[in-house]
Amino acid sequence: MPATEHPQNSSVAAPQAQTPSRGSKPEVLTPGGRWKLLGVLLAVMFMSLVSVSIVNVVLPSIESTLHATEADMQWVLAGYALTFGVVLVAAGRAGDLLGRGIMFIAGVVIFTLASVLAGLAGDPLMLNIARFIMGIGSGLLNPQVMGLIQQHFTGAERGRAYGLLGTVIGFSVAIGPVMGGALINWLGADAGWRATFLVNVPIGVIAMILAIMWLPRPLSTKPKDKVDLDPVGGVLLAAAIFAFLLPFVQGRENPWLWVLLPLALLCFGLWAGWEKRYKARGSSPMVELALFKVRSFTNGTVIAGLYFMGVSSVWVLVAVYTQQALGFSALEAGLIALPAALLSAVSSNIAGRYVMTAGRGLVIGGILSALFGLIATVFVVELQSRGLVSIWWMLLSLAFIGAAQGFIISPNQALTLMEVPVENSGSAGGLMQTSQRVGTAVGIAVITAVFYGMNHVFGYALALILALTATGILVLATLWVAVADWRYSRRLGQ
Repeated sequence: MPATEHPQNSSVAAPQAQTPSRGSKPEVLTPGGRWKLLGVLLAVMFMSLVSVSIVNVVLPSIESTLHATEADMQWVLAGYALTFGVVLVAAGRAGDLLGRGIMFIAGVVIFTLASVLAGLAGDPLMLNIARFIMGIGSGLLNPQVMGLIQQHFTGAERGRAYGLLGTVIGFSVAIGPVMGGALINWLGADAGWRATFLVNVPIGVIAMILAIMWLPRPLSTKPKDKVDLDPVGGVLLAAAIFAFLLPFVQGRENPWLWVLLPLALLCFGLWAGWEKRYKARGSSPMVELALFKVRSFTNGTVIAGLYFMGVSSVWVLVAVYTQQALGFSALEAGLIALPAALLSAVSSNIAGRYVMTAGRGLVIGGILSALFGLIATVFVVELQSRGLVSIWWMLLSLAFIGAAQGFIISPNQALTLMEVPVENSGSAGGLMQTSQRVGTAVGIAVITAVFYGMNHVFGYALALILALTATGILVLATLWVAVADWRYSRRLGQ
C-alpha cells in the first residue's frame, strides 16, 4: 500500500455510492484529453481565485472613483467571500448528482457575466451586486474542479494534477496584488480597477468554448431514481455558514452581528441531525457524514482551514503596511510578494511529483518553511523600523512563505481526497474548500483586528509584528495536526 494512504478502520462504514446514472457511461479520457481538460480547469480556477486577492490593492481606487463609503468597501470584499463560501457544498453535491461538466460550465458563465457587470459598475451598489453574483459563479465551479480531477486522474497522475492545482491556488493568491497594482499603474485609478474585473472576460469566454469541446461526455447525468438534492440540508448548511461568516467579515463595522454565532452553531447542529435522519430514512443526504470517519479527510480538512486562517492574512497585512505605513504605490506593494508567488508555483510542481511517496512529510516541511518565513519577516520589520535594513528584505522572508504554499496546499489536496469515493468527490471537495474559505474569513478578521487595534496603541511596525505572531500561532496549530496525522499513519505501518 502507498505510504500516504490511510486505510479506514474496518468498523467504519465507507460512504455509500450514489445511485448509478441512467444512460451512457461517463467517457474515459485519453492521457492527452485528461491534460487538456486540466488546463481548462486550472485556467478557470486561477480566474476565480485571483479575484479574491486582486481586490486588496485596488480598493483605494474604487473608493475614490465611485465615491464609496467604508461600508461599501467592506462589502466589496465580504460579498464575494460570503456567496462563494455558502454555495460550495451544495454546488459539489449538485455536480455529483447532475453532472460536473454542466455545473462547471454554468459557474463559468455566471462568473464571466458578473465580471462584466462589475467592470462596468457605475456605483457601489451595482459593484457589490456583481461581486455577490461572482461569488455564486465561483462557488458553483470550484467543487467541480476537484471532482473532475478525482474522477479522471489516478495514482501518480492525480498527485501531479493536484500539484498543478496547488500551483494555481498559491500563485493566484500571491500574484493578485501584483496584477492589480500593475493595472492601476498602467491604466490609472478608474480604468485600472475596472480592468481587474474585465480581464476575466476573455479568459471566461475561451474557457467556456474549450470546456464545451473538451469536457467528457455526458456533460449532465440523470440519476436512475428521483433526483434528491436534499434541499432542507442545503438550506440549513447555507444558513449555518452564512451566519458564521457574516460576523467575521462585517463584525467590525456592525458589532451586533456577533449574536449570529450561536445561531450558526445551532444551524450546524440541526444540519448534522437532519443529515443523519435523512440517511436513516433511506434517502441520499447532501453530505455523506461518514466522510468524517475517514481520518485522512478529516485531518486534511482541518489542516486546510487552519493554514488558510493564518497565512491568508499575511498578504493583506503586507499590502496595508507597505502602502499605509511606508507610502508604497499599489504596484510596489504587489511586487514585494512576487518572489513568493513564483516560488509557490515551483514548489507546488515539485510537491505534485513526490506527494504519493513523501505524503504528509511534504506538508510538515512546508509548514516549517512558513514558520521560518514568518519569523524572518518579523525580524525584517523590526530592523526596518530601527532604520537598520530596507523593507525590501521582505522579498526574501516572504519567499519562504511562498515556497511553503506549494508544499502545503497541493499535497494536502491530494492526501485529503485520496480515500474519498469518486461519487462523493464533489461534495467532499466543497467541504474542503469551505474550510479554506471559512478559515480565510475568520483569520483575516481576527488578525487584521489585532493589527489595527495594536496600531492605535503601538504604531504600525509593532502592530504588524504582533499580527504576524498571531499568524504564527495558527501555523503552529496546523503543524500539530499535520504531525498527528503523520504519526497516525506511521503507527499503522504505512
